[in-house]
Amino acid sequence: MIKRITGASIFLIFILTSGWSAQQSKRSLSLEDCIVGAMKNNLHIAVEVLNPEMADLSVSRANEKFMPFFSIDYNDQQTNSASYSWIDAADQVSSTRTDYIVSLNQTIPTGGAFSVSLSSYINETNRRLQTINPRYGSTLAFDFTQPLLKNFGFKISRREIIVAKNNREISENQFQQTLLDTIYNVEVAYWILVYSIENLKVQRQSLQLARDLMEENQRKIEVGTMPPIEIYTAQSEVATREADILAAEASVKNNEDRLKTIINLSTSEDGKRIEILPSDSPTLEKREIKLEEALVTALENRPDLKVMRTYIKTQEFNAKYARNQLLPELNIRASYWTPGVSGDQVLYQDDNPFTNVIVGTVPGKTTDALEEALRFKYDNWSIGLTLNIPLNTILSRAEYARAKINLEQAFLNLKDQEQQVFLEITTAVRTVETNYQRVQAYKAARELARKKLEAEEEKFKVGKSTNFFLLQYQRDAADAQSAELKAMVDYILSVAQLDRVLGITFQTKNIKFSDIALR
Repeated sequence: MIKRITGASIFLIFILTSGWSAQQSKRSLSLEDCIVGAMKNNLHIAVEVLNPEMADLSVSRANEKFMPFFSIDYNDQQTNSASYSWIDAADQVSSTRTDYIVSLNQTIPTGGAFSVSLSSYINETNRRLQTINPRYGSTLAFDFTQPLLKNFGFKISRREIIVAKNNREISENQFQQTLLDTIYNVEVAYWILVYSIENLKVQRQSLQLARDLMEENQRKIEVGTMPPIEIYTAQSEVATREADILAAEASVKNNEDRLKTIINLSTSEDGKRIEILPSDSPTLEKREIKLEEALVTALENRPDLKVMRTYIKTQEFNAKYARNQLLPELNIRASYWTPGVSGDQVLYQDDNPFTNVIVGTVPGKTTDALEEALRFKYDNWSIGLTLNIPLNTILSRAEYARAKINLEQAFLNLKDQEQQVFLEITTAVRTVETNYQRVQAYKAARELARKKLEAEEEKFKVGKSTNFFLLQYQRDAADAQSAELKAMVDYILSVAQLDRVLGITFQTKNIKFSDIALR
């Protein structure tokens, strides 16, 4: 059983398991070692762990919608045109204007927008009859816009954020499902390797019995107490069992490679093939669970069901948003601004601009206009409503209809998934119960096969049996021993499968998902 893994302990476990890279040709690994190794090194997990991180970035990007943004605008222009009147200018009309605009804009959670801007300009011209030239102006303005129907509301304005958070939750549950599947795959690979190794031992013991019998037959033939033809039966059985061992050895290597792939352990070091030696042995611990309790547990814990429920939340929100988009656009606008003006005052002869005789100027400062604006010397405001009724919201409701269909499909998919869960749970519970009974039955069969072999050996010693029957009983005993071991492994894996379909593997293994999966 895996110890509780926290942010600190997982680091210690990884340090303690750093022997993975040791220069050894044999590795003694427990099931816990393999699970930790898979969580640390499995390439599929390494790929999938990036999805929650990407979902987090999507949430952060969506939140940027409500971050204020600052803008600066600068414009410098010069215009020249023909003069059509001596009052305007003698030859051509020339003007230069420089504009500076600084603004701060903010989207607010109700769906509206607020902005504050400060604009200044410098305007200079050769036009006649000017009383202030160049002229400096500044305006401080506040603008507010708020939708009252379409796009109104805290949830509607936060649509991207809500959807991004739901997608992050989906991504986390999908990653959790990947971890559950990986842990189960590790258990399957580990225990099948254990079975193949133990089965190889049984086959070797059976081969040794056949060889011992063949040697005994050879001695009896030499002393004349057994006809020479009897040796062929034993020799044939030895050859058959040697072939069985070759198949069993290949099975061990194949299952070992499968486990190495899952935990991403290199197959060789310094030219030597790494051999995994499982340190855990299969044990029989009865697992009892009621079907009703299993269903409740699965509905609460299965990541795939959580994914479906979160997806339904998104589709429900999309339907509400689509319905909101059918409303007319009714926006309220409010503005307040305060201007300021200054510049060089032009003095004409006899205070008459029509004389076009400039006798002097009174210099002005650019800051005077700015100070007037900032002191709110001149108050100006406006308020208004804008109503837009697009025809597509009246004549076409396709987007809203599609959103409702998507929501209906999501509910149906959830019910279908729950039916599949019911089938998986029912099958898993029944399999656990059946495999436990199989272990008991094969245990009894193995004990009876052993007793039958012992009895046949006694009969053979006194000449009341033949090689054929003794070899058959030897094979039966070996098969019964392998069948019992296979039944125990099947039971252990059925319990692991039950934990997986219940979604409680982390609890039974004492793994803390928040500290491991999202480390």
